[in-house]
Amino acid sequence: MAKREQRAKIQHSKTKTETRAESVNGGELQPPKGKLGVMLPGMGAVATTFVAGVEAIRKGLAAPIGSLTQMGTVRLGKRTESRAPQVKEFVPLAGLDDLVFTGWDIFEDDMYAAAMNAGVLERELLKQVKPFLNSVKPRKAVFDHNYVKNIDGPNVKKGKNKMDLAEQLRSDIRDFKKTSGATRLVTVWCGSTEVFLQPSEIHQTVKAFEKALTQNDENIAPSMIYAYASLMEGVPFANGAPNLTVDIPVMHELSRKNNAPICGKDFKTGQTLIKTILAPGLKARMIGLAGWFSTNILGNRDGEVLDDPGSFKTKEESKLSVLEHILQPELYPDLYGKFYHKVRINYYPPRGDNKEGWDNIDIFGWLGYPMQIKVDFLCRDSILAAPIVLDLVLFLDLAQRSTQLRGIGIQEWLSFYFKSPMTAPGLYPEHDLFIQSMKLKNTLRHLKGEELITHLGLEYYD
Repeated sequence: MAKREQRAKIQHSKTKTETRAESVNGGELQPPKGKLGVMLPGMGAVATTFVAGVEAIRKGLAAPIGSLTQMGTVRLGKRTESRAPQVKEFVPLAGLDDLVFTGWDIFEDDMYAAAMNAGVLERELLKQVKPFLNSVKPRKAVFDHNYVKNIDGPNVKKGKNKMDLAEQLRSDIRDFKKTSGATRLVTVWCGSTEVFLQPSEIHQTVKAFEKALTQNDENIAPSMIYAYASLMEGVPFANGAPNLTVDIPVMHELSRKNNAPICGKDFKTGQTLIKTILAPGLKARMIGLAGWFSTNILGNRDGEVLDDPGSFKTKEESKLSVLEHILQPELYPDLYGKFYHKVRINYYPPRGDNKEGWDNIDIFGWLGYPMQIKVDFLCRDSILAAPIVLDLVLFLDLAQRSTQLRGIGIQEWLSFYFKSPMTAPGLYPEHDLFIQSMKLKNTLRHLKGEELITHLGLEYYD
């Protein structure tokens, strides 16, 4: 704990807040004035680890390790210029001290009780932020057991139809904004993985979707109701699960119409994070892949939910798409045209939030000679997810304050944080972590009128 506090004193500093709008590249970037309200559907392990972590960092008890917005830098200009400001000093992000929180959950535990039950963070650390966590109590959730079959809880809204439930959520959003004094809001889905759904006619337009809400259409999952309510209130929405949620035309339309940016899907944390690091390296060196077998064990609520075949199908679709898009077998049939990819997830309660992922990777090199890579990643799922939530909150708020970003809908530049990145219709997603990182930082450079980095480098040899 002493070492953590020492690091925290070095890392935590208040973000400088600009007071005037900036005009760059024909667009305007508003400053982050006032409080930023963070709304979290799902107050389980990820949400409580995020909120407790933010409060611990604000109190100087820990450091924001894993957060690009808090610890990352962005190179500007030529390498010879040695300009690399911190991200939070380069673009006008909200400061951690300006964040206020609320959430919805099917259980009645406040954030402290929920964090204790999740078992992710040390009791000693949680006790030091207990008064704050006690103050964040769950609002009644929109929940339907048909979409998440392996859990249930008592803290659930009731309504005559799904439109009524959406109106109740909109009332919650307005109430939180008023009582917290927040000037801006962001919603991040930290709830469970729902059963697999595919886009249908009711997802195509606002008119069709709203009619379906009044008819309790089974193609509208609870996460979509949260997304609809948020976007109707002009609140940006990030989807941390592989659910369809905002990846449907109606949500794209609402996002653009109401200047409420959206992004998703599925936080990129454990095994898939490793895949998006290793696979680009294999492809860059033209090393062939015969097969990639992945299996996981985890024992938290996420593992319990994914023990249901319907929810696992949603997660499997998200995890399986990564290698296809990175390796592009249609372009490299001799290297990747026949690789076998298998993903398994097993619920194992004794492991709790400490997920373990095993990968067996069969590769081949020069003259077709076979080789293998073995990976055993013992990770902490919520510890990896929490800084993603923080970055998405701050970057979505930034996007809404940018005239160049707030009206475009999908924020593809935030693909860096997701297993199954959303893109414009007809555009394939970019999964390569390093290309995603370049896209994100070039977007920040563009917003500030700085030269984009291409890494061509010929100018150094003129």
